[in-house]
Amino acid sequence: MAVDLAYDVTGDGPPLVILHGLFGSARNWRAIARGLAGRRRVWSLDLRNHGDSPWDPDMSYESMAGDIRAFMEAQGIAGAAVLGHSMGGKAAMALALAHPDLLGALVVVDVAPVTRPPELRAYARAMAALDLSLVSRRAEADRLLAGAIGDRRIRGFLLQNLVMRDGAPAWRLNLAAIDRQMEAIGGFPEHLLANHYDGPTHFITGAESGYVKPEHRALILRLFPATTLSVIAGAGHWVHAEKPESFQRAVERFLSGAAEARPG
Repeated sequence: MAVDLAYDVTGDGPPLVILHGLFGSARNWRAIARGLAGRRRVWSLDLRNHGDSPWDPDMSYESMAGDIRAFMEAQGIAGAAVLGHSMGGKAAMALALAHPDLLGALVVVDVAPVTRPPELRAYARAMAALDLSLVSRRAEADRLLAGAIGDRRIRGFLLQNLVMRDGAPAWRLNLAAIDRQMEAIGGFPEHLLANHYDGPTHFITGAESGYVKPEHRALILRLFPATTLSVIAGAGHWVHAEKPESFQRAVERFLSGAAEARPG
């Protein structure tokens, strides 16, 4: 069953759907959405178990793609361009491979359709183990998480999910489901590897990231034969946050070219 996804929307023009990565939400993409909104109507979604969207025990990419498909059909934006980062990029690829006629173009940000180890499970477990009764503000949570998560930037990103509800702190993440389903999140549906999406596709990677490797390119081109690539200098995995202007230029350049190449 598809869940009814929460979303932000801004701008006018052809539709663009943005899908965040693991532990993210639509709000992380507001600056990019505003930057793209001059030429597009930008729909930024909260994927299941994230942000303000419903919780569900299933975190498979088939289910996430089903949620996105149901959202696009309900909003009447079939044919939209879809952009996804990391987990959201895998969900976007799964959607394109399962329902190729639903997308007008595909942008995949710093992820490949391959399996990675469940290395981010430690973050979910550290967050779940945090005693929220000791927390009244994010600075206290940051101090308590520091022993388990040493990188202050990563803690800052994760703590964007800590909110106050009825005067008490709570996570806007289904940490139990994320922990249980981490292998599925790190993987990619094998049955979809027999499919292909022939529409215009653009992969954007960070030059300092190791998520998309040279040995992945043959698979990417087999699944997405109309692929072009941008490598953003000085960026790691969070390309859009680390180099937002370069990232936005790459997206706009690709989408403009994809629109010109589309028949009619």
